[in-house]
Amino acid sequence: MFPPLLSIAPRLSGVNRAAARNFLTGHSGLLICALFLLAGLVTAGDYSVSPDETNQRRIAQANLDYILGQADRIATPNYHDRVYGIAFELPLLLAERALGLTDYYQIHRLRSILTHLLFIVGGYFCYRLAYRLFNNRLIAVLALLIFLLHPRIYAHSFLNSKDPVFLSMFSIALYLLERAFRRDTLGAFVLLGIAVGALTNLRIMGVTLFPAVIVMRGLDLLYAGNGPERKGILLTAGLFTLTAGLTVYALSPYAWANPGDYLAASLALTIDHPTIVWQLFQGRLYWSNELPPHYTATWFSITMPPLILLLGGIGAAAVALRGIGRPGAFFRNTRQRFWGLLLAGFLLTPLAAALLSSSQNNDWRHFYFLYAPFGLLAALGGGWLWTGLRRQRPWPAGTLFLMGTGLGLILFQLVQLHPFQYSYFNFLVDRTTPEQLRTQYNLDHWRLAYRPGLEYLLERHPDETLAVRTRARRRNLPPAGVDHLRPPAGDGRADYELLYQPEGSQPDLTFNAAYRFRLYNNTLIAVRPRDSARMTPAAVAAYREIYRQAVAGEPIIRADYKVYLNDKRLTFIRENCPPAGPDPWFSVKLFPPDPELLPPPAAAVSAYIYPHRLSNYPVRLDGLCLAVIQLPAAARGDIILAQHPPDPAGPTTIWEELYSLSPPGLREHIAELRSQQPPPAAPDAFAVFLDQDAAGGYRLLYAKENCAPAEYATPLTLHIYPVNLADLPARHRDNGFDNRDFSLGQYGGRPGGECLAVYPLPDYPIAALHTGQAGAWETNLYPPANTDSLRATYAALSDIQPAARSDFDLYIQDNRLIYLRESCAAADTAAGFFLHILPVDVADLPAERQAAGFANLDFDFNRWGGSFDGKCLAAVPLPDYPVKEIRTGQYRPGPGELWAVELAVGR
Repeated sequence: MFPPLLSIAPRLSGVNRAAARNFLTGHSGLLICALFLLAGLVTAGDYSVSPDETNQRRIAQANLDYILGQADRIATPNYHDRVYGIAFELPLLLAERALGLTDYYQIHRLRSILTHLLFIVGGYFCYRLAYRLFNNRLIAVLALLIFLLHPRIYAHSFLNSKDPVFLSMFSIALYLLERAFRRDTLGAFVLLGIAVGALTNLRIMGVTLFPAVIVMRGLDLLYAGNGPERKGILLTAGLFTLTAGLTVYALSPYAWANPGDYLAASLALTIDHPTIVWQLFQGRLYWSNELPPHYTATWFSITMPPLILLLGGIGAAAVALRGIGRPGAFFRNTRQRFWGLLLAGFLLTPLAAALLSSSQNNDWRHFYFLYAPFGLLAALGGGWLWTGLRRQRPWPAGTLFLMGTGLGLILFQLVQLHPFQYSYFNFLVDRTTPEQLRTQYNLDHWRLAYRPGLEYLLERHPDETLAVRTRARRRNLPPAGVDHLRPPAGDGRADYELLYQPEGSQPDLTFNAAYRFRLYNNTLIAVRPRDSARMTPAAVAAYREIYRQAVAGEPIIRADYKVYLNDKRLTFIRENCPPAGPDPWFSVKLFPPDPELLPPPAAAVSAYIYPHRLSNYPVRLDGLCLAVIQLPAAARGDIILAQHPPDPAGPTTIWEELYSLSPPGLREHIAELRSQQPPPAAPDAFAVFLDQDAAGGYRLLYAKENCAPAEYATPLTLHIYPVNLADLPARHRDNGFDNRDFSLGQYGGRPGGECLAVYPLPDYPIAALHTGQAGAWETNLYPPANTDSLRATYAALSDIQPAARSDFDLYIQDNRLIYLRESCAAADTAAGFFLHILPVDVADLPAERQAAGFANLDFDFNRWGGSFDGKCLAAVPLPDYPVKEIRTGQYRPGPGELWAVELAVGR
């Protein structure tokens, strides 16, 4: 009985193995997605709440209120977020309500899981598309793994409901695009239109697929000749456009009343976003709308896993070579054309953004959707290596080993960095030097590492309720964790302080002797105990040694706290510190004579990041309060030190003083400038000086003695008029000036009751500056004229007789009126110049001047000239219409005309 069964068993076993192999092969994409989904469900709770998440929920709520007729917030003119799409946010909001969730920790878990689920769905469609393109399961699996394993995008798929969602929908739309052109049916193009419409609702960048489809249909029309299929091509193109437009309209409540306004506002928000933030990039700080053109390309290169970067480059080169080698056949073939579309979209989209100077922040996340075409190009590169070299032994085995090792390394780093995968960098960036990354790039733009810091404290003190000073959101923690946290007491006391080490600042004891979280050997956050009872013995001993070294010298400032300076280390000390008193905080603003002396992130070309700021809170050692601020090693110039109260509702400072690190300092320099320049005309005006720093750049110095708190609190206006309008940021070109309005607290202080500010100017050529303060006073300043140009103009006057002589000799040359004084002092040009032009025909004047009968070209001397070799010379351009007479001279308010000349031109 048994022998027959034994003889059949191997055959059944073989059948089962074959069936299992066929099942695993045929469903490899689904199985991989299921494994990733299972891992995501287990780890979704490890990711923090991003600041954007709450805003995204508010956007969905505002649109839902509008749909239900309960409120009309999206019609508010200054509510810019009204143009953001709700195709994904509204289902998220409805899902949390359907489940009855009210605790934000659970809401965040739901949002993370659903966002990650859509990310996996996008990966599956990428797998399906790759299988259609290659007809090879192995290459399709490679495309899926490339899509899912990018460390930064993987982390964002849990905590960012914008960029990875758009990437996933873009992947789905690409699949449907290829399907529509392959099937060429009305239903396929309708489905494509719905997908592209939903994509455009999520982000207006989705509109780029509109011209892509139309161009590809246009090529089909071109190559179709005069056959009957032309009507079908036109019908599918029109039906796609109509369906996509209606989908965008249906999903965008703001567009229901005025579609044109919605489209214009969406494009404007993409190109020139009103929210401008700092970006640390290659060791320098930039505004997010003034980034260098290579910003996106650099971030893409240094955060792309090496294997994917290599394969993507090979795939892109292969497509480009096909298109260049046989362009006719390339554009006739629908599949080859699709590859050309992927390559063009990947290259041209960020190029257009760079040319338009569109605002970006937090690496290249605004362009994560381009990872879908790049991932397919990388799969093409992998397929080319595999199929092109499979007959060249041992290349097939080597290729599999390369890709397997590369993917395994990415997976290892994905696990190793958890849950900080969003801070992944590849080998193109130095990750081994301590503090190297932190001073070059933003590691944690959204400050998501606060949550592990809170969890760390709760683990250390499971039976205590801790007072923690931090900006961390409590909603990051489950209710059980929140119950063990409390805010600092009313007197400012706290058990611990959770901090980020500021980008570019020098490490000090606060960060070196306390508990830390580190990533790539760079400090992300520090957990500092505020009381010696919770400190490690080593930390207590280190603080006591700093105290001993400090008090061995004399304090540079004696106030509520004494301040000592030892080897570029500022130590703030208060003896007999009240045990229950408030904990203030201390700040230092550094004003170096040369911006290059600042730490790398602060020494940016952009003038906004000046001065460099450092701050700290005190720690308590029994009856002693002590705070430490470490200045940069190259610090020179002046510092403004201040003590601030813990209560934000109170005064901004307790005391504030100016100290010179390298005398003579700022006060002495301003006193010298005062002696060379007449006092301001308005009694409430600041003295404003246009000054050169040690590096040759220009800066504005503002100074006012006996400055009232209200004057310090009133913002200053600063409008910069460039020589070339193209130098302006795009958002200011319509105005014609660069608006740099600022508060004194940003770039100065009020040490000893004197208002001081130092504002370095941008490095592009400046024609004029207008500055003032809330209508109380205003003044115009002009950068000095080029000395060589003045000398050249002076030399050209040697053979010309003056047209008139007075306090200044007047010449007319090259349609310019030239003012010259051979022996000149600063007081000779301090008064204003009037210049009135009487035309031959009054109709040549601007309409508003025709009643007066002359053109008023009054000017400050420095607007058109300057001094050199003891001489003063200004060259004022004259109008190009016929002039009958010119009347000019100098005047001063009160005395009136100081001198005047009339020139009968008669031309």
